[in-house]
Amino acid sequence: MGVEGSDTLDDGRRALLTEMIADDPERLRRRSISLGVPRDEADDVAQTALLHAWRSIEHLHAPEPGQMCAWLDTIARNATIDLARQRSRRPASELDDDVASTESVAGEVEMRVILDNALRALHELPENLREPLLLSAVEQLSAPQIAERLTITPATARQRIARARKALATCRVSGMSDSDVSESAVRAGHAG
Repeated sequence: MGVEGSDTLDDGRRALLTEMIADDPERLRRRSISLGVPRDEADDVAQTALLHAWRSIEHLHAPEPGQMCAWLDTIARNATIDLARQRSRRPASELDDDVASTESVAGEVEMRVILDNALRALHELPENLREPLLLSAVEQLSAPQIAERLTITPATARQRIARARKALATCRVSGMSDSDVSESAVRAGHAG
């Protein structure tokens, strides 16, 4: 049978279904919620039930409104059961591994703040302290190599590295506030 045959067989059933849904569009949603479907999934169940009803309208025995209500309720109940079966087959917490916990987010934020402050403290060091420290820590150069590159003595290179580390340690101990970074850097840079 083609589409024309099914339209003539439904003898007004689709029109009655359309009228019933138009009169109370939330009916199937409320019914699915009353059957225990979570509110955020109730629209999906209602749509599934309506689609199933539309496709199988010719199976409705009596096209009276009372029969159609009972028939729709049965379809909604079956759609709810189908949803429950689908949920039992898939894990309830599929995304739990991907979602960061509050502690890890707070830890990441705290680490970012610490790193930002450390970088700011490093940039606020006077050039004569920052450069030897970076050559030592980042490029892994020895004091004699740093001294050669900066045309200073190895003792001066070691002294500047120590002063830079002391200034950064002072900032770290005091919580790395802006004023502490600047004051520590200035004190360390002008000492001796």
